[in-house]
Amino acid sequence: MKKLTTLLAQRTTLNEKQISNILTLLEKGDTIPFIARYRKEMTGGADDEQLRVFYDVYLSAKRLLERKEEILNILKERELLDGKIECAIQEASTMTSVEDLYRPYKEKKNTRASTAIKQGLEPLANLLQSAKLSKEAFMSEAKRFVKGEVKDVAMALRGAQDIIAERYADMPKEREVLRDTLQRHGTIEVKGTKTFQENGSFKNYKSHSEKAAYIPSHRYLAIKRGEKEKELSVKLSIDTERYLDTLKRYKLKEWMGSSRELLFDAYKDGFKRLLFPSIEREVFALLKVRADEAAIGVFGKNLTQLFMTPPVVGKVLLGVDPAYRTGCKLAVIDENGMYLDHAVIYHVPPRDEYEKSRDVVRKLVEKYNIQGAAIGNGTASNETQAFFARLNEDGLTLPYTVVSEAGASVYSASAIAAQEYPDLDVTIRGAISIAGRVRDPMATLVKIDPKSLGIGQYQHDVDQKLLERKLHEGVESLVNSVGVDVNSASASLLSYVAGVGTKVAQSIVKHRESEGVFDSKKALLKVKGLGAKAYEQAAGFIRIRDGKSVFDNTGIHPESYEVAEKLEKYDDLSDTKRIAEELGVGELTLKDIIKELAKPGFDPREALPHIPFKDKLTDISMLKEGSIVSGVVRNIADFGAFVDIGLKNDGMIHISQMSQKRIAHPLEVLSVNQYLPRIEVIKIEREKNRVGLSLIQINT
Repeated sequence: MKKLTTLLAQRTTLNEKQISNILTLLEKGDTIPFIARYRKEMTGGADDEQLRVFYDVYLSAKRLLERKEEILNILKERELLDGKIECAIQEASTMTSVEDLYRPYKEKKNTRASTAIKQGLEPLANLLQSAKLSKEAFMSEAKRFVKGEVKDVAMALRGAQDIIAERYADMPKEREVLRDTLQRHGTIEVKGTKTFQENGSFKNYKSHSEKAAYIPSHRYLAIKRGEKEKELSVKLSIDTERYLDTLKRYKLKEWMGSSRELLFDAYKDGFKRLLFPSIEREVFALLKVRADEAAIGVFGKNLTQLFMTPPVVGKVLLGVDPAYRTGCKLAVIDENGMYLDHAVIYHVPPRDEYEKSRDVVRKLVEKYNIQGAAIGNGTASNETQAFFARLNEDGLTLPYTVVSEAGASVYSASAIAAQEYPDLDVTIRGAISIAGRVRDPMATLVKIDPKSLGIGQYQHDVDQKLLERKLHEGVESLVNSVGVDVNSASASLLSYVAGVGTKVAQSIVKHRESEGVFDSKKALLKVKGLGAKAYEQAAGFIRIRDGKSVFDNTGIHPESYEVAEKLEKYDDLSDTKRIAEELGVGELTLKDIIKELAKPGFDPREALPHIPFKDKLTDISMLKEGSIVSGVVRNIADFGAFVDIGLKNDGMIHISQMSQKRIAHPLEVLSVNQYLPRIEVIKIEREKNRVGLSLIQINT
C-alpha cells in the first residue's frame, strides 16, 4: 500500500493523506459519486471528475506495480535477477519502460536469432559485436562454426548478425530513443490503395502526410478507418539515413577492426527489420489511445450537455415520429411523462391528406390540452414541420420543436420498451421516446445505448470497452448530480444511482408497484436486495417529493438529518466554521446542507436555457448569404458544430467561424442542445441542401 500511495502522490496533485483516505473508502465499497458528495472532508473536496481521474491513475499505478512484481519473480525463478536490473525495474515509472527492461530477458521462440542461438552461433555473435578483428580474421574464425545445420561461412555470419540484430532491437535505450524520435519528428504517410474510391469517404487522404505529434484525433481515427476498410495504407517515416548515420557514429569506433562493417550491417538489419516496425506499432497504438481518449472526451461532454438539457415541466406533449408511406405516428404523454393516447396521420405524399390529418391533431389537442409538439428530425421531418406551421396558420396554436430522433428506433425495439409498453406497436414507442426527449431528456435518453444517440465522432472506431466504461461513469455522475425521484423514475434511470445497479433498480420498481409509493428514504430498506451498504450509497441521491420529511426532497444524506434539524436554532448561518465545530460536522458538509435547505427539490438543470419552441418554418429557398437564422446545436465534433435551423440537413459552423479569438475546440464556445438565437448564413449549396453558418459577425 505504501508503494502505491507514494506512486499516486507522484502522479496526482493529492497529498498522501488524501490518497490514503480515498483508497480506504474505495476498499470499503464506496462509490465515486458518494465519496465526492458526502466525504469531502476526507478527500479535500475533490469532485467527481477529479476522483475519476484519480481512479484511472490508481488502476494504472496498480497494474504497473503488479507487472513489476510479476517480472521480478520471473527473473528470480530463472536466476537472471541481479541488483542492477532489479533496481532499474523498481525505479521505472511507466509500463513501457518496464517492458523495455524486461524485453532482452524474454524467452523467444521461432525467431531468426533464437534459431541461430540453437545452432551454437552465440559465441560468434559475441566475437563480431566486440569488433576486435579485421574482416578477414573474423571470416576465418567463422569457419569453425560451420557444422551441423550451419552449412557454410555465409550462413554462420548471417546467424551471428541475426543475434546481434535482435540484441540491438531489444536494447531499452535504443527503443526509448527511436520511440521519442518517431513521436516528436515522425511523419504519418497516407496513400490510397488499389481499392481506393476516388470520390469516397477518404478522398482527402489519397496522398496525405502529417506530423504524428500534431495530428488531430478525428483525422487519425478517419485515416485508421480508411486503413481498416482497405482504402488507405498508413506508415510512419523519419529521415532514416540520418538516423543510421548517427547510429553509425555512436556504435562504431575508430579503434575497431574492419569487421565493424559486418557489425553495422547487423545493426542496420536490426533497425529496419525489427526495431523500427516494433516501435512504429507502439507509436500507432499510442496515437490510437490518445485519439480514443480525445474522441471519448468529446463524446462525454456532448452527452453531458444533452442529458443536462432542462425538462419541459407541467405540459402535455405530443411526440411526432415523421414518415412518408407508413404515416406519421403521434403519441401523447402527460405532465409526468405517462402515455395517454396515439394516432397515425398521412399528411405527406403519397396520400397527402391535410384535412384529415389536421382534424386528428386538433381532436388530440382539444381532448388532452396538448401544449407543445416534439418532432423527430428524421425522414419527412421538414415536411412535418411545414404541416405544423400550416396548422398554426390555420389557428391551431400548437408550438413545436425539433429533436434528434437518433436511437428512438433502437429503444422502441428494446426489451426495456417492450416491458414499459407491451401492448403498443414499436413505431408508437418511438413517438413516445421523441416526446420524452422534451419532457425529460435524461430520463428518456438513459434507456438508450449512448453510441446510438448521434452525438460525438467516430464512437464506433474507439476502444469499445473504454467507451462503455467512460459513458457509464459519465451518466452515473449526471444522474447523481441531478437526483432521482424514486416514486416516478424508471428502472433504467434508477440503475445509475450510486450503489443501486440494474437488479436492485428493478426491485425498487416492483416494490413501488406492489406496495405503493415510498413516503421516506428509510422505506427503501424494505426493498428486497437493497441492503445497508446500498442504502448508504444511494440515499443522498434519491428524492421523495412529498415525503414525511422535507429533507427527503433534498440532497442531504440521512446520516446528516440530525445536523440539519439542529440548524433551525441558528438565526445566522454565515459563520460556518464555528457552527460546524459546535455541531461536530465537517465545514464542507455543513455548507452543502445549508445549500440544500435553501432550495429543497432544486434541479440544477432548471438554471440552464430551455428547449425553444417555434410556430414557423425555415425554408432554404428563403435563405441567402447574410441571412440571420436561429437554431439548436445538435452535435459537436473537433472541427465544428452541426446546427438544426429547420432544414432537412443541419447547418454547419466550422470552428474558424465561432470566435474571433483562436479556440482549441468548439466545446469552448458551444454546447449540445444550446439555442442560438442569431446565426449568419455564409454559404448555401442548394443542390446538396447544405448551409454554412457563422457566429463571428453576429458577435462583433
